[in-house]
Amino acid sequence: MRLHRLDITAFGPFGGSQTVDFDALSAAGLFLLHGPTGAGKTSVLDAVCYALYGSVPGARQGSQGMHLRSDHARPGTRTEVRLELTVAGRRLEITRQPPWERPKLRGKGTTVDKAQTWLREYDTRAAAWKDRSRSHQEIGAEVEQLLGMSREQFCQVVLLPQGDFARFLRADAEARGKLLGRLFDTQRFADVEKRLAERRRATEARVREGDTALLADAHRMQQEAGDAMELPDLTAGDPGLAEAVLGAAAVARSTARERLTVAQCRLAAAESAHAAARRALDDVRELARLQARSAEARQRAERLRERAGAHREAQERMARARKAEAVAPALELREEAEREHRRAAAAEAHARGRLPGTRADADASGLTAAARRAAEELGALDAARRAERRLAELADERAALDRQERADEDVLREADAWLADWDGTRAALRTRIDTAQEAATRAEQLAVQRTPVQRRLDAARARDRLAADLDQARQQARTAEQHALDARAHWLDLKEQRLNGIAAELAAHLTAGEPCAVCGATEHPAPARKSTGHVDRETEERALAASQRAEEQRTEAERRLGLVREALAAATAEAGDGPTARLAAEAAELEREYARARGDASALHAAQEQLRRAEQEREQRLADRQQAAVRAASRLTRRETLEREQALLEGELRQARGSAGSVAERAAELERLAARLGDAADAVRAAEDAAQRLKDADARLADAAYRAGFDTPQAAAAALLDPAAHRELQHRLDAWQQEEAAVRAVLAEAGTAAAAQQPPADPATAERAAAEAERRLREAASARDAAARCATELDRLSARATEAVRRLAPVRAEYDRVARLAALTAGTSADNERRMRLESYVLAARLEQVAAAATARLQRMSSGRYTLVHSDDRTGRGRSGLGLHVVDAWTGRERDTATLSGGETFFASLALALGLADVVTDEAGGVRLDTLFIDEGFGSLDDQTLDEVLDVLDGLRERDRSVGIVSHVADLRRRVHAQLQIVKDRSGSTLRQRGA
Repeated sequence: MRLHRLDITAFGPFGGSQTVDFDALSAAGLFLLHGPTGAGKTSVLDAVCYALYGSVPGARQGSQGMHLRSDHARPGTRTEVRLELTVAGRRLEITRQPPWERPKLRGKGTTVDKAQTWLREYDTRAAAWKDRSRSHQEIGAEVEQLLGMSREQFCQVVLLPQGDFARFLRADAEARGKLLGRLFDTQRFADVEKRLAERRRATEARVREGDTALLADAHRMQQEAGDAMELPDLTAGDPGLAEAVLGAAAVARSTARERLTVAQCRLAAAESAHAAARRALDDVRELARLQARSAEARQRAERLRERAGAHREAQERMARARKAEAVAPALELREEAEREHRRAAAAEAHARGRLPGTRADADASGLTAAARRAAEELGALDAARRAERRLAELADERAALDRQERADEDVLREADAWLADWDGTRAALRTRIDTAQEAATRAEQLAVQRTPVQRRLDAARARDRLAADLDQARQQARTAEQHALDARAHWLDLKEQRLNGIAAELAAHLTAGEPCAVCGATEHPAPARKSTGHVDRETEERALAASQRAEEQRTEAERRLGLVREALAAATAEAGDGPTARLAAEAAELEREYARARGDASALHAAQEQLRRAEQEREQRLADRQQAAVRAASRLTRRETLEREQALLEGELRQARGSAGSVAERAAELERLAARLGDAADAVRAAEDAAQRLKDADARLADAAYRAGFDTPQAAAAALLDPAAHRELQHRLDAWQQEEAAVRAVLAEAGTAAAAQQPPADPATAERAAAEAERRLREAASARDAAARCATELDRLSARATEAVRRLAPVRAEYDRVARLAALTAGTSADNERRMRLESYVLAARLEQVAAAATARLQRMSSGRYTLVHSDDRTGRGRSGLGLHVVDAWTGRERDTATLSGGETFFASLALALGLADVVTDEAGGVRLDTLFIDEGFGSLDDQTLDEVLDVLDGLRERDRSVGIVSHVADLRRRVHAQLQIVKDRSGSTLRQRGA
């Protein structure tokens, strides 16, 4: 990673915009950042860290967001940090703007703009910056992936804080472990410890859960078995629990089977006794039933003897009803004739009541003759109806003539008014047609001018665009030319290097006994060896191909530049030197005139069409006026004819109507009279016919009653039964016969007769004996079921316990294995003699690497006196693995780093920081760190030690590094020539840069 440029605006103490050119500062290898206390030396490093990670180091974490903004900045200036750097071979530019509380654009108060981030990458082929992302998360992940370090690691490796490493030298093992854990990201090893502990707890919980379930099954078996099973006093996790439970279960199962056999024998005896009691109860119940049946039959026979007289009367009543049934048809016929006679008499009275008084007493023939005369008079009114309809038609026709007369008057009035304005209308339409024809001619002339004007405008726009393309094409041609020169120079350099080492390349193909291709000798006593960095043929050919491609790209860029120039010349020739804006204004004005002319010309067809329709309307109105005059003369003649016909018809109608208001009213009177007379004649004839039928029915009824043996028809009617009474009487007779037969049948049964001769039965005693036997049977069955259920449940629980013990065996083995491994990684196992946790063990190995890397520089800084060594001894009751001691070569003794003086502590911590930077860099994947910063501590060194420390730092250039020293020591300004000075005043700090 190499820093190139840093731009700061309104950040920290810097109120305005400041720029740091790291390329110029890094040219000397060492450069100094100095300035008075509080000027902002550390703020420059904060800006670098903020640009990369979006936050500032360690203790300054609280100064995030809007608090990063300089208090010296103007209200309208936004805080921004832009860093340009090269990492992993990619040239990047990162720009970050924290949240900004700014004044509102409208109204009073402030508003907060969100933080923004941009990532751009320089494309060497296009020689331009290209946007990559504007997402905070994506840019943060990209930077951390390229650097291979987190923010904490970067702050320890690149921004070396000497105070932290001085504390690191004097810290205990736990504090060193926290720092090293952040730098080397050993959280995964701590996660392994945590995972093993979690697995140990999980497997232990599974074992306890299995033992708890096993004990629960054992307790349920004890509940089922009762005193037949005894459990030992054990808890979940105790050894021998499974064997004790399985043994007790086997004893309980054996006892349960013995109890089941005894219960089954008792159940068989109870079933036999219950069957005998049920048979005895059935016999007693049957005897009681037969005895009750015999007593009931005797009671029913007694009741039949008591109702014998009523039965004989019912039989006689049924005999009379059956004789009366022969008279029933004659009775029904007489009743029907009487009903018809009453209806006919009522209809006759009603019909006579509707007739006039003079005709109410006439007989049927007189009424028929009167109806015929009324019908003849009604037929004579047909001619009067036709005359009345003709009068209505005449009235309608006269009304139509009046309407036609009024319509013709309106037509004449409108036609006269319209024809009076005809001359003015025709003149106005002629004027519109002439104006539209002139506009069409103007539009044709403007259309001819539009094409050359638009062509000049298009050429002017192309001229402006090609002028911009020409500058870009020139820049691309210069870039391609420079790239081709660089590629050719690179190829020539590689070719020269290959020629310098061609002897070694030829020697690589020599074979013992074979002649040399150069000198022909068959002995090769000292063939040339390839030196480090030798260029082979393939490398040279790749460089040649790259040079040729670059040359082709240069040729292509020059060709495109020529095409752009030609196009620009053609466009300039077409458009001239006039500004594009003026040509565009002229073209727009021409288009507006053309649009107006076309709009005016578009009215030509409409005006011509309107004139044509007006001439047609004039001809139509003249014709309508003439036709109206003809119709007026015709109406006068027709009105006189209609008046004569109307007077003749009115005389005829007055004679036909008589006293009625109209012919229709007179016709209605005659129709009603004829209908009433006809109805009355029919009603009189119907009444006479009904009287005759009633007389005939009386004669037939008297004859039928005599034949059936009755004295009078009334006696036959009294003996007759209606259907309901007949059915009820027949039902009573049938029920008597059925009851008599049933009683005789019961009294004739042999079993019933024998039961009546025996003593009375006692069902209650037999039922009590059967109930007692059934109770003993239920108790025996319940006991058998309980014993069977107990045996089945014990078998099920025992089988489940056996299966649970089998399943729990591998879980218990896994728990023992995981528990031993978790204790080992946690440092609590007896096998871990030094009580080192897994993470501490890994950090101890890293600390050993850091101590070895730091010793190489510490010996140079201390003139070979001090060496840093790692110690894994325990301190007190704590754990071992992260001890750090210093070996003094002058005394040969090893002592604690806390015994070093202030200056010794500084260069020891500096060596430790540099060594840590190397180890962390290698750990991060070997990312080159070409720029380092060392913050303070140089004031504690004497001149000799300061020279040795600066020599060590200057030696970092061997690895192509540049080191920035942050210090306010005055002597360093004389020793380090490349400087970045921070100057502070009341308006904020500024930067001054001085090269080597």
